[in-house]
Amino acid sequence: MRLRLIRHATVVLSTGRKTLLVDPMLDAAGERPPVPNTPNPRPNPLVDLPAPPEAVLQGIDAVLVTHLHHDHLDETAIRLLQKEVALFCAPGDADTLRGHGFTGVRPVEDTTDWDGIPIARTGGVHGPLGPSPGFVVGSLYIAGDTIWCDEVRAALDAYRPDVIVVNAGGARFLEGEPLVMTVDDVVAVARHAPDAHVVAVHLEAINHCLETRADLRRRLDDEGLADRVTVPEDGGDVPVS
Repeated sequence: MRLRLIRHATVVLSTGRKTLLVDPMLDAAGERPPVPNTPNPRPNPLVDLPAPPEAVLQGIDAVLVTHLHHDHLDETAIRLLQKEVALFCAPGDADTLRGHGFTGVRPVEDTTDWDGIPIARTGGVHGPLGPSPGFVVGSLYIAGDTIWCDEVRAALDAYRPDVIVVNAGGARFLEGEPLVMTVDDVVAVARHAPDAHVVAVHLEAINHCLETRADLRRRLDDEGLADRVTVPEDGGDVPVS
């Protein structure tokens, strides 16, 4: 199994038999306005893709959209994705995706099967924005847009994943609590699942994600976790098995 970070939360998971694209954000840099009511008001995405979007989509067998925020499914992805592609999502997002013309929408109520690969939906908390799902694909847990919370702890205890992909960056509005995991949260995940390989993504691509890769790597070094938590660059491959 290999995982490649494209940018932000967009990752490609290759199992050897199948290739899954997660949360495709394929807009060019600066095509969208800043997230409102947030620090660092720069147009999004902050950085360009490491490859043309058509190259990112090459060889994709299925897509997983954790939720419908624009930094997880944008207009370029909606336009370029094959409309018949198998598209896994939370049940509440299915009608919207069908409205975009997708015919292969496969909502995950609790668990489903993708050609022998089990997929399960888990809980999470998108900070003050409320519930937001994660997904377990085989032995890999995609936590989604969530902070460290009881729902994440329960997913780790129930599924004992070998690999955990967390959305870091400490995204926040001008006021209120973080929307996704901070460096403290990433450390908490790694401590709670000492046998898992943690991969931290969702960094340095959207204007309200204020914590950087350097911030996270420094903390991991201080905690003695640098060998268990990978913080890939955009376009970087992560061997996870």
